[in-house]
Amino acid sequence: MRASVRVLARRALVNATRRLQFLAPLVVFPTLLLAINVGGLERTTTLPGFPHVDGFLDFQLAAAITQSLLLGGVGAGIAVALDIEGGFFDRLVASPAPRAAIVLARVLAAGVIAAVQVCYFLVLGLAFGAEIKGGLIGVVCVLAIGIVAGAGFGAIGVLIALRARSASVVQGIFPIVFVVLFVSSAFFPAELLSSPADVVAAYNPLSYIAEGMRQPIAFSNELAPVLEGLGAAAAVAGTAIGLSLLALRGRLRDA
Repeated sequence: MRASVRVLARRALVNATRRLQFLAPLVVFPTLLLAINVGGLERTTTLPGFPHVDGFLDFQLAAAITQSLLLGGVGAGIAVALDIEGGFFDRLVASPAPRAAIVLARVLAAGVIAAVQVCYFLVLGLAFGAEIKGGLIGVVCVLAIGIVAGAGFGAIGVLIALRARSASVVQGIFPIVFVVLFVSSAFFPAELLSSPADVVAAYNPLSYIAEGMRQPIAFSNELAPVLEGLGAAAAVAGTAIGLSLLALRGRLRDA
C-alpha cells in the first residue's frame, strides 16, 4: 500500500508541475485578491471591534492561504477527472495497486502542494512587511493546519471528480469556492459580520481553519484557536477521505 501511494503521489506531483495552467491559479488569484484587499481596505482595521493588528496584511494572510488551499482542492479534482476521461483511471483500477491508494495518493499530493502554498504566502507576507507573531512555532502551526486542510480539500476534489467524472463539472465548482469562503470569518472578523453571514460563519469550518492560521500570524500562539483550526481541518480531511473511498467503491461497483 505505502509503495503504491508514494508512486502515485509522485506521479500526481510531477503532472502538477507539467500543467502550470492548473498550478499557477492556486497562487495567482489569491495573491491578486490579497493585494486588492490590503490596498483598498487597510482602514477597516480602525473600525470599532476590529481586533488589534499591526496591519491589514497580517490579518488577510490567513484568508489568502485558505483561498489558495481551496483552489488546490479544485485542481486535485480536475486532475482526477482528466485521468478518468483519458482512460488512465481504468488502467489503474485494472492494475494490482490497492484501490484505496488511488485516493490516498491524491490526498498526499494535495498535502505536499499545500505545504508549498503556505510557504509561498508566508514568505510573500514577510517580504511586504508582515510579521509572524508566533515565530518559528507559529510557522509550524500554520503549516500543520494548512497541510491538513489542503489534504482535506484535495479529498473533496477527488470526491467530486469520482461522482461527476468530468473535468468541466469539477471546474464549475470554482464559483462555489468563493461563496463558501466569503460566508466565513476568513476575510473579516466574525464579530463584525451581520446576519445571516455571522450565523453561517459560526458553523463554517473554513472560519476555524482561517482563524487557526491567523492566530499565530497576527496575534500570538494562543492554543485554543490553533487547536480549533487543526481540529476543523482534520474533520474536513477525515470526512472527505472517507466519502472519497466510498465514492471510489461505488464507481468500481458500477463499472
